[in-house]
Amino acid sequence: MAVVYPRKFQSSLGAMSARDILGQVVRDREIHHITLNRYRFSEQRSCKDLTDLIEQLNGQPAALVRDLSRHISDEARHAMWLTDLLTDLGADVGTPPGSSYIEEFERLLDQEQNSPDNVDDFVINSLAAINVTEKRGCEYFSAHIYALQQAPQTEENVKIRETIEKILPEEAGHVRWGNRMLAQWADKSPEYREKVNQAKQKYAAIEQAAFECGMDITLGAELRRVGNLLDIANTMPLWQRPQYLAERLPHAFLAPDLQRTRIAIAQRAWSRDPQAFVEKFIPLFLGGLNRNTPAEKAKL
Repeated sequence: MAVVYPRKFQSSLGAMSARDILGQVVRDREIHHITLNRYRFSEQRSCKDLTDLIEQLNGQPAALVRDLSRHISDEARHAMWLTDLLTDLGADVGTPPGSSYIEEFERLLDQEQNSPDNVDDFVINSLAAINVTEKRGCEYFSAHIYALQQAPQTEENVKIRETIEKILPEEAGHVRWGNRMLAQWADKSPEYREKVNQAKQKYAAIEQAAFECGMDITLGAELRRVGNLLDIANTMPLWQRPQYLAERLPHAFLAPDLQRTRIAIAQRAWSRDPQAFVEKFIPLFLGGLNRNTPAEKAKL
């Protein structure tokens, strides 16, 4: 059975791992708080999404409904811990600024194909989608803990690290559960093994595209979004690709969320340090032209 892991973010400075990114995040208190609030928002939103999934399953299979109910309990507890942490720090607990990873992930889903009408396919697709997002979460929580261990051991940093250290083991448990469930489906028959492998490849491509949408604001990001759409379409049967691309290409080209994020970040960078805005932000923004699209990178 195929093993899929989240890929590094390809920035204008080269490939950046989660440790590279979080090492920079913990140095800036404002960005650090925004990142924690994004975690809070994701944990909170996953409760809603998992509840929707349970309702779509309508009680079958019962064992999966039970596991998902426990999963919701864990995510709600994580959201509570992060909300308590942020309010104690005096940080914002409103909707985080910028592109939403969760909303982009949902926008990229092929809702027609991920329908509960075919229960087995629906369950496999749902498990693959949950599994790949949980893997990304584990990767970033682990990198965040490492970055905080290297950072000055202030009272705030220690408090943040201790909160994330409570969350990570449960998130790792969710990944192990997903791996086990997918393996059980794959063991049913060669046909089901192929279904599981296809679902894992498809949702890995969707997750990577959603992740990069929230990270990449540099010049040329629109074309890279198109490249990511092509990567997703390539995991689908030929007859499904035209409709999928036709429905999503206009948004990728126009990217209204991207334009809003660029303006907001540029305004924040200018207000904080006009000189750094000119010397660092603008070259970084223009450096996006040097990045390859996923389709081009595959040729290298």
